[in-house]
Amino acid sequence: MASRSVPVPHAAPAASVPRAVRVALARPELLALLFLAAVLNLWGLSVNGWANDYYAAAVRSMAQSWHAFLYGSFDAAGIQTVDKPPLALWVQALSVRAFGFHSLSILVPQALMGVASVGLVYDLTRRRFGRVAGGVAGLVLALTPITVAISRHNNPDALLVLCSVAALWFVIRALEDGRARWVVLAGVAVGLGFEAKMGAALLVVPGLAVAYAWVAPRGRLAAARALAAGGAALVAVAGAWPLLVALTPAADRPWVSGTSDNSILSLIFSYNGLGRLDGQAGGPQALGGGGPFGGAAGPLRLLNASLGGQGGWLLGFALAAGLGVLVASRLRRGDARTGWLIATGGAFLATAVAFSLAQGIFHPYYVSALAPFTAALVGAGTGEILRGDRLARILGPLAVLAGIATELAVRGSVGGVTWLGAALAVAAIAGIALAAKLAPRARVAALGAALALLLAAPASWAVDTLGHASSGTFPAGGPAATAMGGPGGAGGPRGFAGRGGFAPGGAPGGAQPPAGGPPQGFGGGAPRTMGAPGGGGMFGGDATSLQSVIAYAKAHGGDTIGVSSQSTAAASIIASDANVAGLGSFSGREGTVSASWLAAAVRDGRIRWVLDDGGQGGGMRSDGRAGTTALMRTVASTCTAAGGAPSTAGTLYDCSGRAAALAAAG
Repeated sequence: MASRSVPVPHAAPAASVPRAVRVALARPELLALLFLAAVLNLWGLSVNGWANDYYAAAVRSMAQSWHAFLYGSFDAAGIQTVDKPPLALWVQALSVRAFGFHSLSILVPQALMGVASVGLVYDLTRRRFGRVAGGVAGLVLALTPITVAISRHNNPDALLVLCSVAALWFVIRALEDGRARWVVLAGVAVGLGFEAKMGAALLVVPGLAVAYAWVAPRGRLAAARALAAGGAALVAVAGAWPLLVALTPAADRPWVSGTSDNSILSLIFSYNGLGRLDGQAGGPQALGGGGPFGGAAGPLRLLNASLGGQGGWLLGFALAAGLGVLVASRLRRGDARTGWLIATGGAFLATAVAFSLAQGIFHPYYVSALAPFTAALVGAGTGEILRGDRLARILGPLAVLAGIATELAVRGSVGGVTWLGAALAVAAIAGIALAAKLAPRARVAALGAALALLLAAPASWAVDTLGHASSGTFPAGGPAATAMGGPGGAGGPRGFAGRGGFAPGGAPGGAQPPAGGPPQGFGGGAPRTMGAPGGGGMFGGDATSLQSVIAYAKAHGGDTIGVSSQSTAAASIIASDANVAGLGSFSGREGTVSASWLAAAVRDGRIRWVLDDGGQGGGMRSDGRAGTTALMRTVASTCTAAGGAPSTAGTLYDCSGRAAALAAAG
């Protein structure tokens, strides 16, 4: 009987395994970094509740109406946009459409963006300085306190960081092979960052452009063409949504929040543009300058009590590392480190200088945009020090001692961290040892010990971030006692302390999500939100009283209620999907709709009621901005006070049939 051959199974060819899996298996340090970032960003995530009520309310509105979605409307009725472009909220709203409206469907995409940023920083550093350097860069970013905080929050900064890092990664790839497509993709990434947070995304552009123009891997003319194509891609992507808003008749879209002229250009160039740099009404000069407004501008601002603990710990090491790479490469076009340094160091310097000198509204969580470039420079310095040559023996002690100097400065600003002095003393010994001619293993051990001790303080703050709710307008990393307060937050530094912080219409801890709300996964913890009914707040009014006004309006014909600020309306939109819209932008002071525009909204049936709550931001003291003051006077003189309406929240006016009078007054 002839024997039959039995086919022997063969292992699947390597090409059949997804490339991402093969890369991850070949680089276990990358897997470890991504796992660490995922744990820090996702653990106990539900404790943050709705995080920033302002954006959570907008996401709920945008998830219900494609019109509200397209224009980034804060309210489902399409009365007024949020004061940022909508890309980050689009991601959250699509998640809500897919998984339902609860806090995790909003926050998990943010957490995953933070994980992706860590992976990209690892890879862009590894490509020039090796796997150890990439691992250090990724670790530094993952353990930066503000990186953890914004990855657990629904502000648009997590997407801004991801887009900025992606743009840098694309340019690093372009410097390797000279292909124009990478430069175009970098332009797309910056454009997407602009659609997340407007002008803040442009801070990386000078460094990226100069790097590619200087190195010009395929010649100057080819570099010029590639940069022109990348610039065109940037303009096309960044301008898409603003162009849509500009071309849509004002009657067919929401009012542009943050403006008093309903112009998208005003939002881009004033409120979210040059005003942030050269000063604007409502900035830190109007409200004391400390706490959630970043402190006084100046060269040491990044190390102060508000910003230092968030992202300033390793700035000294990063600066020394950049200097070391500069000396080593001497900016020679043929040295692969040159383009990397100009791109990464340029992004670092442009961002650091802008943040240090900004005179307008500036919040500590903005430094999350600086964190990836700081981390990459620290990784690059690590790679240079491990070379062991004469320059490395100078750079090693210099970088470690510079890192110690900034850590001591930060500790002096934020207080606490009493054990840090001893740790830094040991780090100094390890750093000084790097000046000697050490065997490779001894050099790795000395540098590893120094870095571990330098990372101890930011790592402890990163872990502390998981122990309390990082919710409210001003997310922050670190222990609860130094968190940035804001609506529903956990207190704040230097005058903003106190558990529970400020809640626009919310008590500390906030309200529970609606029925079917967030599961208690990722470590558990009760959901919290900053905008609970039942209390006053820094930005919002009395939400309990507002609920009674909403009930009155529903019982007398319904329709949308216009209130002074979007923050006042946020809690009611989240809790009950109420038809409430802010007329004076975020806090009621950033801008306001005109009386003629309100008349058109009344005529079209989009608004019937206007509540003069006298708040324009609740208990927030005056900062010199008029906001809705004049508008409310016009409403009071033209519309009819609603008899029998609850008065604890203010005076409710019925504007039905008064469109002509409003138009005449406007």
